[in-house]
This record gives sequence, structure tokens and C-alpha cells, in this order.
Amino acid sequence: MSYIMELRRTVGHRPLIMPCACLIIGDGRGNVLLQHRADDGKWANHGGAIELWETVEEALYREIGEELGVRPVEPRLLKAYSGPEFRHVYPNGDQVMVVDIVHWCHGFDGELRLQPEEVTEVRWFPLDGLPENILAHNLIALKDYGSLIGKECACRGE
Repeated sequence: MSYIMELRRTVGHRPLIMPCACLIIGDGRGNVLLQHRADDGKWANHGGAIELWETVEEALYREIGEELGVRPVEPRLLKAYSGPEFRHVYPNGDQVMVVDIVHWCHGFDGELRLQPEEVTEVRWFPLDGLPENILAHNLIALKDYGSLIGKECACRGE
């Protein structure tokens, strides 16, 4: 059982601070690979909660391996994000304030094998044509990634 799930047994749906290791997979030309989430049907970056005693890097590789079946090539730190915009309520009512430690890379090793319990599909999107059904807090990091590579990022997000 994951650390967050253990805490949930005690605190129920009350808000938790949840540190996450996240990854933006880009192609360096303005396109990003997003995942369609199984739990809420939204598009999102890749990654998830850091487990107890796990490093950010270990969590990043573990989460990407679990969700996508690949290994990021040379992930680099983009930024750590937090604050009221990073409040998320899961479909079951669990509330979190995500602390996203976001990395980016321009490649991965292996063949995509999706974890169907978490990811229903992945798709490449241009930064100036992101889907409207995207996690709003992910959009903040995508805009920063766009600035890093000199591309405009456009989408309202939810």
C-alpha cells in the first residue's frame, strides 16, 4: 500500500500535501506527450506521488516506468511548483495540494506500454494546441517548458 493511501486510512478525504515527481516529455520542437488519465478523464503530464524514503529521481523513474513502461533519457529539473493553484480533488473526494517537482526530457528508452488502471492513452500535442480538458496545474509547468524551448503554450485548462 502506498504512503498516501496509508495516510488516507487515518485522515479520510481531508486535504494532504502530496509531493510528486513529474515529467514533461517533449520533442524539442514544441510538441509534448500527454497522458489521458483513467480516474478523471483529463489530459496530464506524467508522474505521481513520491513514496516514503524515496528520492525524487527514484520516484520519477518508477512512476514513468509504471505508467508508460519507458525510461526517460536525461531528465532535467524544470521547477518545483506549489500553492493554491495546485489543489486537486480526486473523483473519490480525496483532496491534495500537490507539490509538483517537474522535470523535462526529449526522449525515452523502451516501448510505450500503458498502465490501464491509470492511463487510457497517450498522444502528442503541439504546445499551441493543447487539449482543453487538461489539468490546470499541469498547464502552468507546460507554459514554463514552452518558454524554455522558445515556444508559445496556449490552452485554458480546467
